[in-house]
Amino acid sequence: MQAVKNTVAENFGKFVPGHEQATKESQFSLEEVPDLSGKVALVTGGSEGIGYGVTHTLLTHNISKLFIISLGEDVASEAITAIKKELGEDAANKVEWIRCDLSDWEATGKTAFDIANKTDRLDILINNAARGIMTAQKAKNGVDLHMAINHFGHVVLTSHLLPTLKATASKGHTVRIVNMASNAHESSPKDTKFESVEELNQDLGPMGQYGRSKLAAILYSKYLNRHLTSQVPNILANATHPGFVDTRQSTEHIHEAYPLGGYAMSVGMQPFKKTQFEGAVSMMYAATTTEKSGQYICPPAVVESGSALANDDALGEQLMDLTWKIVKEKTQSSSSEKGCPFKEY
Repeated sequence: MQAVKNTVAENFGKFVPGHEQATKESQFSLEEVPDLSGKVALVTGGSEGIGYGVTHTLLTHNISKLFIISLGEDVASEAITAIKKELGEDAANKVEWIRCDLSDWEATGKTAFDIANKTDRLDILINNAARGIMTAQKAKNGVDLHMAINHFGHVVLTSHLLPTLKATASKGHTVRIVNMASNAHESSPKDTKFESVEELNQDLGPMGQYGRSKLAAILYSKYLNRHLTSQVPNILANATHPGFVDTRQSTEHIHEAYPLGGYAMSVGMQPFKKTQFEGAVSMMYAATTTEKSGQYICPPAVVESGSALANDDALGEQLMDLTWKIVKEKTQSSSSEKGCPFKEY
């Protein structure tokens, strides 16, 4: 019975009883986020949807500096205007928006260096931006767009920020890295091996493409736990699942993949969706409160095991071996000996 209650707590909101269905030790609310005075955070995709829920929450709990990376200047401008209106000028002045296409790994590396030059500490890194349940396409570098953004882009960003993250940890602060995953990772093909670009570029269908990239988010979090947290215990890396959330991905982008069938999600499921703030709960728990690493955290703070593939450490190592290989090959012409060959952990 508790498994059923957890499913409700993890996935549904609005008019459906939600977080209180979790066991007492797995309950968490945004009101429980601690004071973040003096801390610096970075959120990818922090100007809309779940990302905005995270951004808003960080600011209401006194984050001292917040970097937001996203692609659309108009959306970012609207978000900062909303922050200014809801939270005041002082809160809005803490935000610095930087345009970056995470599928462009050279630009992503430069963006990370730019951020590192602007701050001597980084306490929270939230890798939230993502291509949703959409058809298979390729990035300009010829790699599957879902993987190029959702996985590779965030690995490049995190890797280039490791010196700043480690410097923050060396001063005794707890540093938290959060990678947005999803229970859709269970849609990744059972024969996923992460062995080649050719495998990545197979068209798996919208759910398969998206699910595989979310499997990668969990495997990367566990990889960081094995290699990074083992060396620097106060750097924690976790993956999270947000639940079924009312965002542009679930109301608009879903129709790119399923022009008619998408209405079941965009309209039919509307009463059951979480708000962007409810969708931010597990991510905020992982970003501000948990003292553990290498976990897959579902709302509100329920630790789940995930699929068999998500727990395959050998597969995680293979994923990251392929990641280093592909990024170095695709960026070698311009990055040479600096940039992207980058720190692995």
